[in-house]
Amino acid sequence: MAISITGENLRDNLWAEMARWQNESPLLLQAFQWTASRIFAKEHPETWFLAAKGWPKSADQETIGRTLAGLHSRYPFYLIDESGDIPPNLLRSAEQGLTSCEDGLIITAGNTTSQTGLLYEVSTRLRGEEPGQWKVISITADPDDPKRTPRVDMEWARQQIATYGRENPWVMAYVLGQFPPGSINALLSVEQVEAAMKRSPAPGSFEWAENRLGVDVARFGDDRTVLFPRQGLAAQRPAIMRHARDSAVSVDIANRAMGMRSEQEIDQAFLDDTVGWAHGAVDVLRASGWPVYAVQFDKPSGNPRYVNMRAQMWMEMAEWIKSGGCLPEIPEMIPELTTVTYFFHNGKFQIESKDQIKKRLGRSPDLADGLALTFALPDSPARRQDGLPRGDRGGAGRQQQEYDPYARMNQS
Repeated sequence: MAISITGENLRDNLWAEMARWQNESPLLLQAFQWTASRIFAKEHPETWFLAAKGWPKSADQETIGRTLAGLHSRYPFYLIDESGDIPPNLLRSAEQGLTSCEDGLIITAGNTTSQTGLLYEVSTRLRGEEPGQWKVISITADPDDPKRTPRVDMEWARQQIATYGRENPWVMAYVLGQFPPGSINALLSVEQVEAAMKRSPAPGSFEWAENRLGVDVARFGDDRTVLFPRQGLAAQRPAIMRHARDSAVSVDIANRAMGMRSEQEIDQAFLDDTVGWAHGAVDVLRASGWPVYAVQFDKPSGNPRYVNMRAQMWMEMAEWIKSGGCLPEIPEMIPELTTVTYFFHNGKFQIESKDQIKKRLGRSPDLADGLALTFALPDSPARRQDGLPRGDRGGAGRQQQEYDPYARMNQS
């Protein structure tokens, strides 16, 4: 039996690789027949075969663990691909198939992405030289290792290490072939983001809060400038600007922001000023007397939980989505929010770099970055132009008195 982390990966990668090797071998072509779901010996099709197995997308870990059950053979063989994130209980059913055989074999391979998957268990706790233990073969693309695999371009590997460092979990898993100190985890699931897009804020649940505008300024020609408004649990549909970088852009961004301030009663704006991209727009908005915060994603966070401001804003945004935040229904925002992964660096939250996200996503996560900027500071009560709390919004005054915007941070 052959299995992989998803049906798509099994079909498009492992099973396609089987076809490739068969086509390159006159012996295999003569002895075996390849089909979309089974490879079998032409003379013994019922007893000598390799079958592709999978599980439904909705399967829980117990269901996944039963996937390989039921194979009773004198010579069973299990091929488990991309096992870095496959639950370890899948291994139990495969091991049961070896208990009554004459000779059996389990082979698994994958990237070292998780300390909770099947691959980690066989590479650590079950590893050894005795019968029944696992023999482990490590494959690395480390450019300084003379035994590195030639299938990974050496210059690309050097570039990843130079850019992100050897201790970066992504580099450890995908370049060095090492398990990172913590698992590489998705920040949000598709289901969580879709649920947030279907929610509507209840009256009184957001009016008390400061109305904010996050402005992610385009850095390259294919990026977008996104102006994302949010008030408490309610995020509104953003404005999107596409333009080349020139001296007039800063004024255009500032004008668009001031227009939204007037239309939607925006209290404060948070602009991405990493490497100074938003300097001009920040100066124009400040000159107009508007409270504006220039945020640099790579600067250290004031909260000891996070490595930098980018990690803080994204993690706070993720918690907001999980805790009842309401998103506008923008389908292209789903992959932006669910592609990002997080890990721990010296005990602090960190998320992967924007360049890594862009490589997998195919574009910059501008919409998500725009919303994330509104979490640069804890939410606080809305204020009128005279500086007093807004108290005419259906009980908002009571909520403002009881609300402590730093409570979550202090509890952390």
